[in-house]
Amino acid sequence: MRKTLPVLAIAVLLAAAGCAGSEAGANGPIVVGSVNALSGAATFPEASQAAKAVFDAANAAGGVGGRKIEYKAIDDKGDPAAAAAAAREVVGGDQAVALVGSSSLIECEINEKYYEQQKILSMPGVGVDPACFSSPNIAPVNVGPFHDMTLTLLYGSEVLKQDDICALLEIAGNTLPAYQAAIAEWTKITGKKLKYVDSTVPYGGSDYTPYIVKARAAGCKAITVNPVEPDSIGQLKAAQAQGWTDVTWLLLTSVYSENYAKAISNAGAGVYVPAEFYPFTDAAAPANKDWRELMAKNGIPLTSFSQGGYLAAKYFLAVLRGMKGDITRETVSKALREMQPISDPMVGTPYVFGPAQAHHDNTAGWPIKLATGAGKWELVAQDWLRIPQQ
Repeated sequence: MRKTLPVLAIAVLLAAAGCAGSEAGANGPIVVGSVNALSGAATFPEASQAAKAVFDAANAAGGVGGRKIEYKAIDDKGDPAAAAAAAREVVGGDQAVALVGSSSLIECEINEKYYEQQKILSMPGVGVDPACFSSPNIAPVNVGPFHDMTLTLLYGSEVLKQDDICALLEIAGNTLPAYQAAIAEWTKITGKKLKYVDSTVPYGGSDYTPYIVKARAAGCKAITVNPVEPDSIGQLKAAQAQGWTDVTWLLLTSVYSENYAKAISNAGAGVYVPAEFYPFTDAAAPANKDWRELMAKNGIPLTSFSQGGYLAAKYFLAVLRGMKGDITRETVSKALREMQPISDPMVGTPYVFGPAQAHHDNTAGWPIKLATGAGKWELVAQDWLRIPQQ
């Protein structure tokens, strides 16, 4: 998370060595790829595991038009050079028809131009970096951290009626403008402004006390942060050590896990998150029934990441099964460009790839809360919270 992303030049050079128009054979397996952080400092293995489970189930039921799906999940190790190599392996080497269920901190920025050159489309299960949401060839199924921040601010100001909201931003690579745009969108909708912003907060900081002390001195009553779990735990503990126990935390889906809930003994005035998919901790929810059963059958953790991988594969299969004629990279791309929106109860916004030059259409989250001493997440809404159309 702390690495900068200066290697677009590497990606461009490697792209020149790639080959365009590669396709699976007409009667052989349909090769589908993904690029993922499977090892390294921050990993997201569940998305590709979930996508594979969906494809394995489809293969067991006869495949698509009698053809099996051969799923290739490549590890980018959270490393830019490895991300570029992983894309070239699956796109140029394995001749994938599309990428489905990818989950990586960096691969969209590294590979977006390569995907355009190779005329291949990618449906990440979990899009993270800004390029995931600004490319004509990439359309994630998740909300993403930037709309997530707009949503958590909307919940804080419009539902919790917080007036003195501040932001502590952890910035990796080129993400600052995207977070600033997310905050600006909230301001445009509500007419409100943040009381205090600090965009120097580090990922993996050893002591967050100085940042907490400054925020408290600024008069913050609620704070939005974009942390990974260990950072957030450190920030809440720093606030607790300062005796600051009445602050409301407006966080992102990145901390939504059962392990995080168990690790937080003092959540101040509460930790609020807009879950990007229907909350997976609601065990009885009909919306998650099929996903939950498939994950349990395959021993895959129940997380937001596995929800994203599951949905990406499910959407892709729906498009594939609606196709007639050859299934090639060219025909798959055409079908995704021309597909009709697909609705699913696991998300609040229909999914469509379509012909747009950017894809950032998932604008709904389900508000959940972690209270002090609760040890578990609770639903605090009866419906999706959506970013109003501007």
